[in-house]
Amino acid sequence: MELSSLGLGSYLGSPDDPTDQAYAVAAGAFLDGGGTVLDTAANYRQGRSERALGKALRGRARADFFLSTKVGYLPLSDGTPGEGPRDWFQRVLAAPGVLAPEEVVDGCHAMTPRYLDHQLGVGLRALGLGRVDCLHLHNPEHQRPLLGPRRFDDAVLAAFEACEGFRGEGRIEAYGCATWNGFRVPPEAEDHLSLERLLNLAEKAGGRNHGFRWIQLPLNLAMPEAFLAPTQAFGGRRMPILEAAGLAGLGVQASASIMQGRILGQLRPEDRAQLGGVTPAQSALQFTRSCPGVATALCGMASVAHVAENLGVLPLPKVEPGILRALYC
Repeated sequence: MELSSLGLGSYLGSPDDPTDQAYAVAAGAFLDGGGTVLDTAANYRQGRSERALGKALRGRARADFFLSTKVGYLPLSDGTPGEGPRDWFQRVLAAPGVLAPEEVVDGCHAMTPRYLDHQLGVGLRALGLGRVDCLHLHNPEHQRPLLGPRRFDDAVLAAFEACEGFRGEGRIEAYGCATWNGFRVPPEAEDHLSLERLLNLAEKAGGRNHGFRWIQLPLNLAMPEAFLAPTQAFGGRRMPILEAAGLAGLGVQASASIMQGRILGQLRPEDRAQLGGVTPAQSALQFTRSCPGVATALCGMASVAHVAENLGVLPLPKVEPGILRALYC
């Protein structure tokens, strides 16, 4: 299956029935319009985004779409009426022995093997699938400043070993790391992620044919670090993460492609002319999807109108890298 250079994200919105329905209808329109990539997470809208996408996928051939989800952050609810986060945690995670309070980092994040296994199971049931194409550890860098480098590496290795097990069971095709700061910040930052180190851990977990095949990171006109900043030491030299991922043969999903719409009003007419696209959103998406090494530019879409507008970029030619760099000169 060919991956569309635009993917539908499902992060924003209230955890309510109207938003569920909006996402289900939008995802259906996106797939009908030629999109093939969907992205979600166990904690998005308290787990309701996975369930909403599951409605859109019913009756569709599994070979017609690529779906990635994420595990790591605690949803803190599954929609049970009158139940607070503490009661949810006790009922769903602590009492069954899935996750102990001391295994939760910073009150909101966990990536122990038992927890990953539980959340993957919840996600598969919500999506109505037997397998996801990519399971991401969700912002693993959140734990690094609190654990320190050595304990963090141990936690990631255990998580990767669990993912190799899920892969062997056929529940995931591949795994990766979906990040916010990790790949954008320099090596001296406490929450920096070294791609070279992650690949070494993946090889320890799964051998040379390991399943660590994807990364996800923010990339947009206001956050161009993945394209321009040499944050990675890879193969003995410094380079941007997109270049390092390309050398490693990894797929890249770019998130926050229009930065939740906040950058659209700041686009200069001359920049839009260089990027192409009829609307500001299309111009912003053109930047992200055109950066070399990006497989898919993710954008949250919970309305059919936004889906129709954003799908307008698919037939457009990608912008030359020199033009993209010139925007910052």
